[in-house]
Amino acid sequence: MLSIGQRIASELNVQEWQVKAAVDLLDGGATVPFIARYRKEVTGTLDDAQLRTLEERLRYLRELEDRRKTVLDSVREQGKLTDELALQINTADTKARLEDLYLPYKPKRRTKAQIAKEAGLEPLADLLLGEPIRDPKEAAAAFVNAEKDVATPEAALEGARTILVERFAENAELLGALRESYWQRGSLKSSVRDGKKTDGAKFSDYFDFSEPLTKLPSHRILALFRGEKEEILDLRMEEDKDSTEPGYISAYEGRIAITFGIADKGRTGDRWLLDTVRWAWRTKLRFSTELDMKMRLWQQAEDDAVKVFAGNLRDLLLAAPAGARPTLGLDPGFRTGVKVAVVDATGKVVATDTIYPHEPKRQWDESISVLARLCRVHKVELVAIGNGTASRETDKLAGELVSKHPDLKLTKIMVSEAGASVYSASAFASQELPGLDVSLRGAVSIARRLQDPLAELVKIDPKSIGVGQYQHDLAEHKLSRSLDAVVEDCVNAVGVDLNTASTPLLSRVSGLGDWVAQNIVTHRDANGPFKTRKDLNKVMGLGPKTFEQAAGFLRIPGGDDPLDSSGVHPEAYPVVRRILEATKSDIKVVIGNGSILKSLKPEKFTDEKFGVPTVKDILSELEKPGRDPRPEFKTATFMEGVEKIDDLKPGMMLEGVVTNVAAFGAFVDVGVHQDGLVHISALSDTFVKDPRAVVKPGDIVRVKVLEVDKARKRISLTMRMSDPVEKKPAGREENRAAFQKPRPQGNEKRPSGQGAQAAGGGALADALRRAGVANASERDKNPRR
Repeated sequence: MLSIGQRIASELNVQEWQVKAAVDLLDGGATVPFIARYRKEVTGTLDDAQLRTLEERLRYLRELEDRRKTVLDSVREQGKLTDELALQINTADTKARLEDLYLPYKPKRRTKAQIAKEAGLEPLADLLLGEPIRDPKEAAAAFVNAEKDVATPEAALEGARTILVERFAENAELLGALRESYWQRGSLKSSVRDGKKTDGAKFSDYFDFSEPLTKLPSHRILALFRGEKEEILDLRMEEDKDSTEPGYISAYEGRIAITFGIADKGRTGDRWLLDTVRWAWRTKLRFSTELDMKMRLWQQAEDDAVKVFAGNLRDLLLAAPAGARPTLGLDPGFRTGVKVAVVDATGKVVATDTIYPHEPKRQWDESISVLARLCRVHKVELVAIGNGTASRETDKLAGELVSKHPDLKLTKIMVSEAGASVYSASAFASQELPGLDVSLRGAVSIARRLQDPLAELVKIDPKSIGVGQYQHDLAEHKLSRSLDAVVEDCVNAVGVDLNTASTPLLSRVSGLGDWVAQNIVTHRDANGPFKTRKDLNKVMGLGPKTFEQAAGFLRIPGGDDPLDSSGVHPEAYPVVRRILEATKSDIKVVIGNGSILKSLKPEKFTDEKFGVPTVKDILSELEKPGRDPRPEFKTATFMEGVEKIDDLKPGMMLEGVVTNVAAFGAFVDVGVHQDGLVHISALSDTFVKDPRAVVKPGDIVRVKVLEVDKARKRISLTMRMSDPVEKKPAGREENRAAFQKPRPQGNEKRPSGQGAQAAGGGALADALRRAGVANASERDKNPRR
């Protein structure tokens, strides 16, 4: 049996010692970002993606080991643990396999089979199964016992049948084979419930739908289950059938038969045994298998959806920052007005107001005057406009502000306001912006999001940012764990300014939690900016271990030591001193000097703790200290006059911003309050397997309008400019409405068997061949079997 370390090493295609080193570090409290960045020699340069996979598998396999111990203890206490069973349990490599093995020994309520056993009918079941030449009714007559409620031979046979059915249903190998066969051959079908066509119009693509289980993509599975949950759709599994004739034996029944040596050879007991097989499948095993199929579909879809959400969140958090520039934030609205907030280059709120340019007050000119005055007084450079209700109207206002006051040199940008209302009403917003009305906090958040998306978005629960599909249907713990890991990786990849970072941002730094982060801010407020990283040791609750984990990710621009503004960890400063000695230069001369640094050989500066990988990282950091991995800031321009879905016409060429990426394509904001869909087939002239390989949230793209369905608020777009307007992208019309909301309003292959031959001929032999257990000569005749 492979150890946990051996299994993970095999799965990651790395050495076992690398896995052991990483596990030891994780168990010792080290974070993935810290290990990936500062312990490369220890783990053999495992990267953050490998470490995240390792961490997840480690959790699963340890849970499996805990459950394995529980199962072994339970079976041992029952006195039923044989050497063979112990071996099977100890080699079970999944939780499902382990539970299958445990099923016959799992404590359960008294069943009909148990009652039959208590009535002494198990020997009859064994007799009929082992000697099919016996006449079932004659054999059962010997087991009639009125005192045990077995009054007739028929009652005895019924009891024997329940015993065999339970035996079939508790055979681990059979259960696994049936599941895999059904997975390869079965389909999921959906139909609309009576009277639900109108209410469930958004699920119309699935009113009469069927697709093989192996072909169903994750988003379609989630749409189908959502439709069932909302009582619009009826879902059912459909087993693969070649016939509906009486006496027909399905491939699944055939597999049960071959597993227990049952065959139609014309013997007296064969028919009774085959009827028992049929009964077992149709009344028990089929139900449990189909339930397992639904669970497997859901698990697959959920895993994929979590990956999509995590990938989109990563792209959004690592979107290009506009930088430390004075910014005007506009939170659009009609009746309640447009909320206005001005923040300086550091994100500090310096002015707020509310203007009413739209209906019903229509104070257009007055609003422009107010905005122009604020921009002039506070030297505003950027105008951030939230993309909710009245966004295009407010964008038009901002456009007129720019054109009427060219001397201000303003740039306007539409910003996603997803989650802004969540932030506005949060306890942290109350603490961060005391005395500021809740309605104005959204405008502040919108302005800050433009300056630094990462620093602002970390203040919001990742699930409220809205870049996932069917996120409210997903397991809370699984989604949260994945998204938290993404936020942690992004924050530490960028690094954090120790003297300006908020508590939520600091709390995401490796090794720091909410309490220590708050202590850092409290210390900073009381004692002024940190001059060196060493000063962190004066913060309450921040000990040596925490310092080790966090220090390398915390930056102090303009501090006493230039190295403190870089990603070089304080523990590696001695390496830098050796570099300075070798170059006979001062740190201020070497830092940022590519010509000197590129001439150095990393091998000359290694020691017993720091190897070539770390020295290379140090040289890179010295060349570009505190480098930001995020892309350069760019803006998109929406077409004038295109403000609502009615303004769109097929053939229009537009510029837009990618807001969300799903498994079947990308959603693009073209400025009409409803995102359009670029189907995966229309993303590129070449084949695209994963849309995220082509686009990501925040990308500025050029699209062409293919079709506009105003009734269902669906916009079909293409990024292939050569596509004719009348041509729709290939692929099924996706049920977008089930997960894509309008803009915010306001703020194994088939088992090959065991080499067994199908005894006899006819229906059973056909079933066995369909189940993949044909004999060698049959397979030779038909290689596709």
